Amino acid sequence: MKPLVAIVGRPNVGKSMLFNKLCGQRLSIVEDTPGVTRDRLYAECEWGGRTFDIVDTGGIEPGTDSEILAFMRRQAEIAIDNANVVVFVCDIKTGMTASDQEVAGMLLRANKPVVLAVNKMDSVGRENPDIYEFYNLGLGDPIAVSAVHGHGTGDLLDECLKYFPPEEEEEEEDDTIKVAVIGKPNVGKSSLVNRILGQERVIVSNVAGTTRDAIDSYFENKQGKYVFIDTAGMRKKSKVDDRIEKFSVLRSTMAIERSDVCLVMIDANEGVTEQDTKVAGLAHEAGKACIIVVNKWDAIEKDGKTMDHMRQDIRRDLSYMTYAPIVFISALTGQRVDRLFELINYVNDQSAMRITTGMLNTLLADATARVQPPTDKGRRLKIYYMTQVGIKPPHFVCFCNDARLFHFSYQRYLENQIRATFGLEGTPVRLTVREKSDKEG
Repeated sequence: MKPLVAIVGRPNVGKSMLFNKLCGQRLSIVEDTPGVTRDRLYAECEWGGRTFDIVDTGGIEPGTDSEILAFMRRQAEIAIDNANVVVFVCDIKTGMTASDQEVAGMLLRANKPVVLAVNKMDSVGRENPDIYEFYNLGLGDPIAVSAVHGHGTGDLLDECLKYFPPEEEEEEEDDTIKVAVIGKPNVGKSSLVNRILGQERVIVSNVAGTTRDAIDSYFENKQGKYVFIDTAGMRKKSKVDDRIEKFSVLRSTMAIERSDVCLVMIDANEGVTEQDTKVAGLAHEAGKACIIVVNKWDAIEKDGKTMDHMRQDIRRDLSYMTYAPIVFISALTGQRVDRLFELINYVNDQSAMRITTGMLNTLLADATARVQPPTDKGRRLKIYYMTQVGIKPPHFVCFCNDARLFHFSYQRYLENQIRATFGLEGTPVRLTVREKSDKEG
């Protein structure tokens, strides 16, 4: 496993900004509201020839009453437990506070290597003498950094490298399947990830929208290696007044982009809402393999036909996603959660399927013999050949004499023929039409 660096500190000292500077990409939500980073957030970093993971934690408020702040503290503690080295961030502008001393005490008790970073040292030149008071924390030499300008980050990372375990041959993780768990707020995304991981990796609370960020969790079992990306619940656009929420919708979209497979979660009590169709649409448009996961199935009054009715409703409301398998689970009781892995592997393989041009053209000859291509004003559509040009999702190109004659309904007919012959279950299919004049052919 790669070494892990945890960034901790009280709220609003600039942890997320430092995290973003070290990763070189805007992963963490940065706002001037204290306590915006509610959850742990991972990213991969490289320095001095070593690749390692870095985790940004919610600010530790010692002795908090508020439910969310207490959760954040618990999350930070989990991150500290798993880290090889902890970067403790303080703020030169506020100076050393009683909270800093409490956090320092907590870190000393955790018995982990700690690198002390004093942030907001933004002016270049003579060192601010106020930095010396941070020696009182008993954590060794403070390193002056500026998360805004990036000063001192190299020294900070050099210091972290000293605590890394010796480098082993780190195995390639190409066979890891990235799974984005998406859906509207409070549908049970975090509960499902926690059920799979068997530890409180993601904040779960009945406060809708507790997970504001997309969090990556690595998981391995006999069926394979997975990274589960738990995304912030996507709200309706009208409700996204809060600037922080805007980032979260963007983040969910980015999580979908990074994933191989999307689990589209639907609440069994509510059925498919307008918002679910939007969320599922994002995954469909991104061309991702999808599984529709109906959660909270334990809470439904059932008779022999309940599941069939629900299935029909989903097929009707998500009519553009008829390729996606539907599974009924309960994240709370664990019912059918194990089935997800074989489905994830299956749809991931389907989306990466390659079909030879020869097989496609045999299919094309059959399909056009069965249903004649359309004509318009005496001119008939001629399809010369079809070939596959990409995977994830499978992408086919048809060369024909006149793209205007290639009606949408005929495209859909061909797509259905491809699916009927080759399966391609759980994945969208792209079909592009190109014109090729008779003279060229």
